[in-house]
Amino acid sequence: MELTREIYWNVGHSVMIPMYLLVAAAIGVLVWGLRKRLAIYRQGQSLDRTDQRGERLKGVLRDVLLQARVLRVKGAGTAHGLFFFGFVLLTIGTTLVFLQADILHPLFGIRFLKGSFYLLFSIVLDLAGLVGIIMLLGLAVRRYVVRPKDLPTVSDNALMLVLLLLILVTGFLLEGTRMAATELGTSLSWWSPVGLFCAQFFAGMGEAAQRSLHLGLWWFHFALVLGFFCAIPFTRFRHLLLTPANVFFRDLGPRGNLSTLDLEDEEAESFGVATVADLTWKDIFDGDACTYCKRCQDRCPAWNTDKPLSPMKVVNQINEVSVAGLQSDPEANLVETVTNDVLWSCTTCRACQEICPATIEHVTKIVGMRRNLVLMEGEFPGEEVQKAVEQTEVNGNPLGMAPAARADWAEGLEIADFSKGEKADILYFVGCYASFDKRNQKIARSFIQLLSAAGIKVGILGKEEKCCGEPVRKLGNEYLYQMLAVENIEQLQATGAGRIVTACPHCFNTLAKDYRDLGLELPVEHANTLLAKLLDEGKLKLKAESLDCTYHDSCYLGRYNDLYDAPRRLLAAAGAKLTEMEKNRTESFCCGAGGGRILAEEKLGERINQKRARMAAETGTGTLVSSCPFCMTMFEDGIKGAELDETLQPKDLLELLAERIES
Repeated sequence: MELTREIYWNVGHSVMIPMYLLVAAAIGVLVWGLRKRLAIYRQGQSLDRTDQRGERLKGVLRDVLLQARVLRVKGAGTAHGLFFFGFVLLTIGTTLVFLQADILHPLFGIRFLKGSFYLLFSIVLDLAGLVGIIMLLGLAVRRYVVRPKDLPTVSDNALMLVLLLLILVTGFLLEGTRMAATELGTSLSWWSPVGLFCAQFFAGMGEAAQRSLHLGLWWFHFALVLGFFCAIPFTRFRHLLLTPANVFFRDLGPRGNLSTLDLEDEEAESFGVATVADLTWKDIFDGDACTYCKRCQDRCPAWNTDKPLSPMKVVNQINEVSVAGLQSDPEANLVETVTNDVLWSCTTCRACQEICPATIEHVTKIVGMRRNLVLMEGEFPGEEVQKAVEQTEVNGNPLGMAPAARADWAEGLEIADFSKGEKADILYFVGCYASFDKRNQKIARSFIQLLSAAGIKVGILGKEEKCCGEPVRKLGNEYLYQMLAVENIEQLQATGAGRIVTACPHCFNTLAKDYRDLGLELPVEHANTLLAKLLDEGKLKLKAESLDCTYHDSCYLGRYNDLYDAPRRLLAAAGAKLTEMEKNRTESFCCGAGGGRILAEEKLGERINQKRARMAAETGTGTLVSSCPFCMTMFEDGIKGAELDETLQPKDLLELLAERIES
C-alpha cells in the first residue's frame, strides 16, 4: 500500500467552500477584536519602537520561537516551552496539509505527504500532540491543584486550558476513528501511535457508525478551532499574538535608561504619569502582553518582604484603567488606583523586567507615577526623604554635609584636585557616600591605593562635585536631577580628562547612560572593569590570600550593566574562595537601597537588607563581599538588624583587594 492517507477522507472536498468561508469569518472576528484593542492603546502617547528591525526580529526568534526567556524557569517554564514547541509543530503540520490538499495537488497535481516523509510527518505530529496534552494537564494541575502561592486564577485560564485540551483530544479522536476504518492492521498505523491507541476504542464499530462519528467529530473539532480564533482578542489568549509583538517592540536603548523630561515645555500641563493619557501606547500594550505567570512578582524584593508591590498587578491595573478609560473615565487617576505605598516600595532593581518572558517594562511606569507625585503634588515617601532631597538641593548631597568637605577623605593621598586647577587623564567621580560616609571613605581610599600600586594617577572634582542625582531621580524628582546633572556635566567637561571612572554602580549607570541625554560625551568606566584590565595587563599585582566569602551582585552593576565576571575574577586573583548565594548574578536579590530607597525608612514588612543578609549567612562563609557604597551601607545596617554581627562581616571588594596589594 502507498504510504500516505486521504486528507479529506469521509468529509469530501465539497467541504472546502463552507470551511474556508467559516475560517474567513473567524479571522474577521479576530481582526475586528484586535482593532477594538487598538483604540485602547491609542489613548497613550506615541513612541517609536520600530527601529533596528533586524535586532528586534532576532529577539522574537530567541525569546518567542526558541522560548529562551520562558525556559529560564524550570517546572512551569519547561512545561510551557514544551507545549509551545508541540503547538508550533502541529501548526506546521496543518499548514503542510493545507498546501498539499488545497493548493499544490488540485492545481499542479503535486503530493509530498507520502512515503518516508509522510511517516516522519505522522509520528512527529502524534508525539507533538501528546506532549501538548501532557503539558497542558501538568499546567492545569499546577494552577488548580498545587496552586502556588499568589498565582492568580481567572476564568480565562480555565477557558484557555479546556479549549486547547479539547482541540488536541478531539484531534486524536478524529484520527482514531479514521484509522479504525482505514489503517488498523497495517504497518502504517504504527507511525501514529496515539491515533492507534484511540482507534482501538472504535475498532468494534461498524464502518457506517465509524464514518458517522468521524464526520461529527470533524465538525466539532473544526468548531473548536473556529472558537479558538474568535476567542483570541477577547480573552487572555491575546498574549499568543501580543507577547511576540511585545518582544519585537521591546526597549533597545541603554538598559534602564529613563526618558529625560523636557521641563521647559511651556505647553505641558503636568509632568509624570497621572492618567492613561500620560502613558505611552507601549505602557498600555504591556498589560495585554502579560501572561499572569507572576515571575516578576516572585522575584520582586518588595513583594518578598511583605510589601504591597506586585509588578504584575501594577501592569494589569494600568491595563484595567486604560480599558475603563476608553469606556467611561479617561481622567481616572492611575496613582490612586495603584496607591502610594505600592509606588514607594519599588527599589527599581529590574528583577521583574529581567525575568519577564513578555519583556514588559515595569520600572518606567512606576517612576513615571512617582514623577507626578513629586513634581505635581510635592509628595515623598516620608519626611526623612523630603529632608534628604532638600539637603541635596542646598548642599549637593543627601547627607547634608558641607560641599567644602567633599574632598577631605583624600587627604594624604596622591590624587589631583581639578577644583584647584590640578590635572590628570582620568577623573574619579567619587559619589556622595564615598565622599562623606566614614565607612565608605575607607573604600574610596582603598581604590586610590590600588590605582597608585598600578601606576595610575587620577583626579577628582573635589568641592565642585555634586550628587549625580540618581537617587532623587528614581524617587521622581526629575527637576532636581537635571539641575545636578547639568552642573556636574559642566564641571566634568571642563577638566580636560580623557575618561571618567567611578566605584559606585548608581553613579556609573547615571553618568554612562542618563547623562548622555544632557550632553556628557566622556567615556565612563566602573572601577571593577578598570582594575580587572590592570590585572590582565600585569600592572596590578595582588597576593593570593585565602578567604571564604560570598559575593552580592549589585542590581545597578549586574542587571543594569551585565558586570558579573570582573568582580569574580578579581576575587579569584585575591585568593578568595567564593560560595555563591542561591540568588546570584541575574537573579540577585536587591539590598533595598535602589530607587532612592537608601534615603527612606523601610516601614512596611520585613527589611530587605536583613533578608539579603540572612541569605549571605546561609552560605556559612562569614564574609559578605559587595561592590557598591549603597549596598555596603545597607548591609552594615542589615547585619546588625538581623543579629548576624558575630557570624557575618560586610566587606567591599576594593578594600579586600587593597589588603592584598603585592609590595
